[in-house]
Amino acid sequence: MRFGIDATCWANVRGYGRFTRELCAAMVSLAPEHEFVFFADEAAARVFELRAPNVRLVTVDQKVAPTKAAAADGARSPFDMLRLTRAVSRHQLDAFFSPSVYTYFPLPPRLRALVCIHDCIAERFPELTLPSRRARLFWSAKVKLALWQARLVLTVSEYSARDLARILHVPRGKIRVSTEAPAAAYRPSDSTTDIARAAAAVGLPAGARWFTYVGGFNPHKNVETIVRALHALSRGDASDPHLVLVGPTSTDVFHGEQGRIHATIAELGLQRRVHWAGYVPDEELRHLHSGALGLLIPSQCEGFGLPAVEAAACGAPVIATTESPLPELLSGGGLFVEPGRLEPLAAAMRTLAEDESARARFGSVALERARTLTWPKGAKAALDALVECAR
Repeated sequence: MRFGIDATCWANVRGYGRFTRELCAAMVSLAPEHEFVFFADEAAARVFELRAPNVRLVTVDQKVAPTKAAAADGARSPFDMLRLTRAVSRHQLDAFFSPSVYTYFPLPPRLRALVCIHDCIAERFPELTLPSRRARLFWSAKVKLALWQARLVLTVSEYSARDLARILHVPRGKIRVSTEAPAAAYRPSDSTTDIARAAAAVGLPAGARWFTYVGGFNPHKNVETIVRALHALSRGDASDPHLVLVGPTSTDVFHGEQGRIHATIAELGLQRRVHWAGYVPDEELRHLHSGALGLLIPSQCEGFGLPAVEAAACGAPVIATTESPLPELLSGGGLFVEPGRLEPLAAAMRTLAEDESARARFGSVALERARTLTWPKGAKAALDALVECAR
């Protein structure tokens, strides 16, 4: 069979891009008998490194890269989307896969489609994710079109599948689940020297203890609550834990609240204990995770929570939101808290900071749980769904 794939979010450094790169690479490897035609804009094509006999890359001219045009308060050009639609129509495809509704574009009529909707966060918390009524209208229209054109809908967890059925009214029989996994780079560091070097590179003083946060700085991520919980742990001495915030700020196209987070840090006098690391490559991030007290992800909602699984693969315990599949995926590998509540988050952080045996126990289980998740397993589920679409 010949499958088309939307690769326009290939260059995205957040979860959508990671999912697309890892899943598609595994799919191509699993199915050498099928041909995969990837459609990318110039920005995505520049970083497209998937090479195999059954892979073909088609670069489509776009005035604005879809990963930028599909910003929280952006709007994509109809002409740009039409160029992608026409490019797809020139190939005789058995089915088409859109790994993320984020960069979805209209497909040629009658082309059988598998569309991945990672979560219903924008529908559950529109005011926290989409900053204007216009943005919410565009998002709603895009999702409705994608669901109308899709023969099957893929998502990343049973938790998200339930949300898709409940909130977007997708029939449960139309939903397929393809779980995510840590990339190969994420594994426990075997060098205290590397851990110390990575810590120093993000501004941590020698001997410091730290928590990591990885992701965007969007309102629904509750990063300000993390900062306030860190302050609640303060004793005023060198043992006070630090916080490393990992993730792009200036290049993030999603609705952010960095200004509010900075203001809270200043208000609480935490400028020396909160470190904005920006983007950190996987090989360096694994050392930060390996040396951390734990990873924090107390979001309002997570469709999967990949940063937590990546940290767990490095042996780090997690403190994660109950509004996610993480309590099941990483059961026994950390503490799970109701989102938006300061006191339970601070108490969980205190446990990891002060109870070394509990921290070690959580970290060991987290590592064991993370190792059961693999991209080939998720890719097989996605490939099965794509073949089912084509038949």
